[in-house]
Amino acid sequence: MSTEPASAALDVAALRRALDGDHHVVRDRVRELLSDPCFDRSDVGSLDRDAYRDRVLDWTRRVAATGETMRGYPEEVGGRHDVAGFIAGFETFAFGDLSLLVKIGVQFGLWGGAIQQLGNAEQRLAYLPRVGSLELPGCFAMTERGHGSDVQALRTTATYDPVGAEFVIDTPDDQASKDWIGNAARHGREAVVFAQLVVGGESHGVHALLVPLRDEGDDRALPGIRIEDCGDKLGLQGVDNGRLWFDGVRVPRTALLDRFGSVDEAGVYSSPIESPGRRFFTMLGTLVQGRVSVGGAAVSASKSALTIAIRHGLDRRQFEDPDGTEVPVMDYLAHQRRLLPLLATSYALSFAQHDTVDALDAIIRAPEGEDVEERRRELEPRAAGLKAVATWHATETIQECREACGGAGYLRDAGFAALKADTDVFTTFEGDNTVLLQLVGKTLLTGFRDDFGNLSPLGTAGFVAGQVLDVIVERTAVRQVLGAISDVLPRRDGDEGGLERADQLELVREREEHLVSRVAQRLRAGIKDGRDPFEVFSYCQPHLLAAARSHVDRFVLESFAARVEREEDAGTKAILDRLCDLHALRTIERERAWYLEHGRISGGRSKEVTRLVDRRCHELRPHAADLVDAFGIPDAVLASRIGAKDVTGDRW
Repeated sequence: MSTEPASAALDVAALRRALDGDHHVVRDRVRELLSDPCFDRSDVGSLDRDAYRDRVLDWTRRVAATGETMRGYPEEVGGRHDVAGFIAGFETFAFGDLSLLVKIGVQFGLWGGAIQQLGNAEQRLAYLPRVGSLELPGCFAMTERGHGSDVQALRTTATYDPVGAEFVIDTPDDQASKDWIGNAARHGREAVVFAQLVVGGESHGVHALLVPLRDEGDDRALPGIRIEDCGDKLGLQGVDNGRLWFDGVRVPRTALLDRFGSVDEAGVYSSPIESPGRRFFTMLGTLVQGRVSVGGAAVSASKSALTIAIRHGLDRRQFEDPDGTEVPVMDYLAHQRRLLPLLATSYALSFAQHDTVDALDAIIRAPEGEDVEERRRELEPRAAGLKAVATWHATETIQECREACGGAGYLRDAGFAALKADTDVFTTFEGDNTVLLQLVGKTLLTGFRDDFGNLSPLGTAGFVAGQVLDVIVERTAVRQVLGAISDVLPRRDGDEGGLERADQLELVREREEHLVSRVAQRLRAGIKDGRDPFEVFSYCQPHLLAAARSHVDRFVLESFAARVEREEDAGTKAILDRLCDLHALRTIERERAWYLEHGRISGGRSKEVTRLVDRRCHELRPHAADLVDAFGIPDAVLASRIGAKDVTGDRW
């Protein structure tokens, strides 16, 4: 924790560079592009559904024309092999119309990304240039009506016919229909369809195949394919979500994306990964980019909401001070408490997102043949947890910001209506957040995806009983003793109260370790008592989710703290340090009941944490305008009457 005061005059440009990271040029290009009048979205509320969808398609074509949509693809197909740069641009598009964002994600991230990660060199060369230019609009058809999060149990089938050297795609019943498929209802001409691969009467698990849906220039579905519009949604009306059914649809053998499993002309299946379970999770692991991207987009949406609310709070005045001057509502501690901790957490999530994207990019850039399995295993739970926490944070932040703006925030032209409606689904697409945290928790307990990749209650509980419990319990016991000692040690002078950065990190780490150990104890006790493993695991789920959330809290704080230490500009470092303090202290304050119950802090220390949160809010208040200006959202892109930076007359 820095003892230097934050500079009275911040270098906003330097702070923006810190937030934008290595891909600031890409982000600035997107900001400039979205500021073009052709991307004005002030009238989309008056468009009917089809007109809005066609507007979004036109915008997407304009984006594709810049060539930036090819950035993440391999160089041999005309790309730059820069997934981190692509995601940086994607995150910045989240400042604008979110239907456009999702359209970009579906077309270039999911549809194109599946071909890039699951296809062979010939398939990539044939498809990716047309995908990246939007010559070939497509879909990512994974989710089914009856199996959303449970991908391994998908029921669509792809049965190999050796006579015609073809796969036959079938939807056995309505519960197996592909649901919520972006681009399907109106614009998509082809899809990556995930199905159970059946060869010679034997199922080899879920694989992906390229399946045409429509001919070019023809809105009608091809024979054997039924397409249904999902209809009006809570938000994202510019995205044409649809449902798909297949009835004996035939595609050539070469339609199989065969990186992890292939079928020769004679009908012999082979795979470089022998274990079906490991093969499945390896395949899904290559598609983690979607979760990483959604998490980053959610952070951007939070930044938009905070920009609007903080600027409004600085402009709006309520009640007089003793001198008779009306006071900006941002000067009230209660208002600072509503917004500034959320602002600090948005900064924290930004830096955790940078680290996650860098890890993903390094895996994708790894030379052919390099073993990245261990790194991929580490990345998957991190991406899942960060996506869950970032999207929940966006939902909380947007609502709090709307309320902080009072009636003005309820007007459509304030910008919150679109933010609330369009981001609401972020908590459930690319993985339901609760299921994703369960994945994180399972990884904390087992550490071995090969053996326990299917979330088997008995397997998980058995492993915990045999290997992980004693180590964690022993470590936790030591920390309990040290924590009790440190809480009665004399404190240093000053109002920091001993809660330096090391103390903050230690408290957050202790909570994670304790929660993981308690889940382990509950699982072992249940199994030893002879209870049904499924019942035991179900009973422990709330504890598992709490442990997973504490894990995310820990690595987000560690990312922020590490970024503060790397900053070279003194003024920027000082303000980032204060923001990191506020984020850490608010994280501890949010869980202070747990810390008190488990003897990690005393009642006096708990009160001190609250006082320190208040103090950090007070210290950051003079910098509030600069801290949201550093997000770099142009007024034309923010599209908020009450959130514009350049105020003239009507404030718009």
